[in-house]
Amino acid sequence: MPSTSAVSFQDIIVASQRIASCVRHTPLTRSDALSERAGQPVHLKLEHHQTTGSFKLRGATNAVLSLAAEEKRRGVVAASTGNHGRALAYAARAEGAVATICMSRLVPKNKVEEIRRLGARVHIVGNSQDDAQREVDRLVREEGLVAVPPFDDARVIAGQGSLGLEIFKDCPEVATVLVPLSGGGLASGVAAALKAINPAIRMIGITMERGAAMKASLDAGKPVAVVEEESFADSLGGGIGLENSFTFAMCRDLLDDVVLLSEGEIAAGMRHAYSIEREVVEGAGAVGIAALLAGKVVSPGSVVAILSGRNVDMEVHRRVVNGATALAGKDPA
Repeated sequence: MPSTSAVSFQDIIVASQRIASCVRHTPLTRSDALSERAGQPVHLKLEHHQTTGSFKLRGATNAVLSLAAEEKRRGVVAASTGNHGRALAYAARAEGAVATICMSRLVPKNKVEEIRRLGARVHIVGNSQDDAQREVDRLVREEGLVAVPPFDDARVIAGQGSLGLEIFKDCPEVATVLVPLSGGGLASGVAAALKAINPAIRMIGITMERGAAMKASLDAGKPVAVVEEESFADSLGGGIGLENSFTFAMCRDLLDDVVLLSEGEIAAGMRHAYSIEREVVEGAGAVGIAALLAGKVVSPGSVVAILSGRNVDMEVHRRVVNGATALAGKDPA
């Protein structure tokens, strides 16, 4: 298993410089309501204001800009739960390359349509991220496409780490960072950046109870497969890969804790974001807020919660705002 040093602080600095003209330095704002509740200053990193609606543009852009001209000509391919696919389609188009995005049937229709709008080829395969990844492997093997993984890739992790540099620049007193946790690309990159600057900063991964692959893997001491389930936090679904090369080790070594949330708690986070903070975020983007509301995080000092994405099905968002605590047809959790 590669060591944490596989993605260095210098890699993150270089990535930040490489992508600076292609991504936004997103705002960091204080939440008075959450600060009062937490008893400490709470700031929200509004990464859902990123150009493609999520943090994924950072890693995808760094990966695409790192490719040789011949690789861009062949085209890029990735498995995605939606946001990475959207980011890769955008980044590839900007460089004159064609992106192919493989997704399972669990990916919301709004995310699929946006990826198609950006000019990518779309393959819908199976009912899990693992099924989509097998299609990626086939396309790499048979068509010679260049894989740009959604999280387990040094270039992608370094790109996501640029977000950590922004957090420290805008809030150098930060004591705890709440980061959405799925495959671990965002958590690994942000933690590598911030821990290199100040090892005392606490990094807390936040994810859903249903199909939390990284949490199950950390508990098992190795990457394991989980059953992928529907969730308000659909962007956090999918496995981490049994042959995981980077993010498992980095999350193991750099995260101080992992917090699990019920569907009802995630919905509460989305409602708070909308009604109090005036921000529309998807379930995955609301998990930091949700963890604070549920009292599952205690910090000795300033907190930054990363609002990672806004690409929510607006019908789902409407139902959540109106009080839904579970997806249609599911029992409340």
